[in-house]
Amino acid sequence: MSKSREDVQYLTIHGHRRAFVKTGQGPVVLLLHGLGCDHTTWDPVIASLARRYTVIAPDLLGHGLSDKPRADYSVGGYANGMRDLLTCLGIDRVTVVGHSFGGGVAMQFAYQFPERTERLILVASGGLGPQVSPFIRAITTPGFHQVMGALTLPGVRHLGKAGLHGLARLPWRHTRDLDEVAAIYESFKDPATRRAIRHVVRAAVDWRGQIITMADRAYLTQAMPMAVIWGQDDQVISVDHASLAAELAPDARVEVIPNAGHFPHRDHPQRFVKLVHEFIRSTAPATYSRARFRALLRAGRPLEQDRASVTRIRPA
Repeated sequence: MSKSREDVQYLTIHGHRRAFVKTGQGPVVLLLHGLGCDHTTWDPVIASLARRYTVIAPDLLGHGLSDKPRADYSVGGYANGMRDLLTCLGIDRVTVVGHSFGGGVAMQFAYQFPERTERLILVASGGLGPQVSPFIRAITTPGFHQVMGALTLPGVRHLGKAGLHGLARLPWRHTRDLDEVAAIYESFKDPATRRAIRHVVRAAVDWRGQIITMADRAYLTQAMPMAVIWGQDDQVISVDHASLAAELAPDARVEVIPNAGHFPHRDHPQRFVKLVHEFIRSTAPATYSRARFRALLRAGRPLEQDRASVTRIRPA
């Protein structure tokens, strides 16, 4: 069941209006969308999750119905924004779920605010390897703003969207995500959105690929339950990155969903909700210990080197 625009609430924080959906009751789950998307990317799963949890699904600054100012669009800035939003809502601790770029924000939130993070769930996440799609690289190039402005003129945009939707109907795994790509393309008709997305990408990507990485601090996830969910047919961020997650965080629970692309929560919403619920139900919330965090940071690695890894990558 999709959420309507009437369900969206607003808070002004630091002078910028932030849009979000808040629904359900129970432990809090914070859903962070990917680049160029908004809270509606979670529409297929929000109602089901809200039967057991309080669901917070914001539009990140520069996206959707939130303001698009000249501002800090780094992952650290986004993590701070989520802390401030949760504080205004009177919420202290969350299980944070991040998709694609939102996964990078989720990782940063867990790193900056471990005392407020109960669990971390990454969905086809950035930050697990340097590779990025050619389209993301193109956003960083000079002239992108002007070229996309021409490509989103009414006649051109309508033709382009029709083509994307038509290709999405084909039974090919390479075209599976084009409906979502069409929605992102539609959002680029707004010059403020294009400028905001360009700032986001320039803060996250350079000529060598992704700058955001958890590789140098993945050992910190030893103190926090972590799950990774990926679509087997992801054409945006390769499913190989799920293997990287297992190597970087051996205690993480890794699930690969067959017949799913970059948006597994949209391709198989019931399966996705079941995975999230099983993970939350079967893990105790992280308890922040300053002493343990200090020991991990000083060691620069997991504290128990002789523990056996119980992680396996398995189809979901």
